[in-house]
Amino acid sequence: MRPITMTTLAAILTLLPLAFALGQGSEMQQPLAVAIISGLIVQLPLVLGVMPVLFNLMQRRRGAPSPPASP
Repeated sequence: MRPITMTTLAAILTLLPLAFALGQGSEMQQPLAVAIISGLIVQLPLVLGVMPVLFNLMQRRRGAPSPPASP
């Protein structure tokens, strides 16, 4: 969980100057930065919350044993 969160936050913090249109020529890149930041904010809870639940449900439906919980 920590590596995914740290990588996402690093990418968001890196793109913030472009999203705020700071610096010369960043006005053209601002929409791209806003779109990427929005996607990262949406994907974080999906990857950390929804995907493990869906994976567990699929494993149960197949009848396969669930992987052991990591400490």
